Amino acid sequence: MTFKSVIMDAPAVERALRRISFEIIEHNKGVQDVCLVGVKRRGVSIAKKIRQNILAAEGTSVPMGALDITFYRDDLTEKTPDPALNRTEIPFDITGKTVVLCDDVIFTGRTARAAIDALFALGRPKAIRLAILVDRGHRELPIKADYVGKNMPTSLNERVEVTFPEYDGCEIGVALYEISR
Repeated sequence: MTFKSVIMDAPAVERALRRISFEIIEHNKGVQDVCLVGVKRRGVSIAKKIRQNILAAEGTSVPMGALDITFYRDDLTEKTPDPALNRTEIPFDITGKTVVLCDDVIFTGRTARAAIDALFALGRPKAIRLAILVDRGHRELPIKADYVGKNMPTSLNERVEVTFPEYDGCEIGVALYEISR
C-alpha cells in the first residue's frame, strides 16, 4: 500500500464525532432508550467517543457495548482458516432499545449486515441505526448509514485506514492509501 493523503486529522475526527453525537440526540429526541454498540475493534473507540460527547451534552450516560461479528461474516473462510473469536460485551438487554451501531468505515455493507445479524441473535431492538466515521461508497448491499462523519468517494484500488491510539499507537486520524494490484 502506498500512502496518498490524510482525509481527516485528529481535530476533524473529533468534530465529526461530536456532530454525529448531536445528530443522535436530535434524531431520537434525547437519549432515553438509546444504547451504543461498537463493532470490534475501531467501532468500539468510536462508540466510546460518542458516549462521552452525549454525556457532556445531555448529562446522561448511555449504555455501551462491544460486538464481535467474526462468526456472522459471509467471508469468514476467505479471511483466515483459523478465525480468532473476540468476546461480545453487551452488559444490557437490547430488546426494545434504539441501538446505534458504530463502526469506522462503511464500504460494501457486508460488515454492517453481519453486525445486524449478530445484534438480532442477542435480542429484538426497537430500531438499529448506523453511525459511521467514513462512508467510502461501493455498497454491495442495500445498507445506508444514518449518521456519517465524512462521505469520501474512493476507487476500488484505494483503502481508507482509521487509526486510534489504543490499537495503532498513533493519534486519531483517517488516511487514504493506494493498493497495488
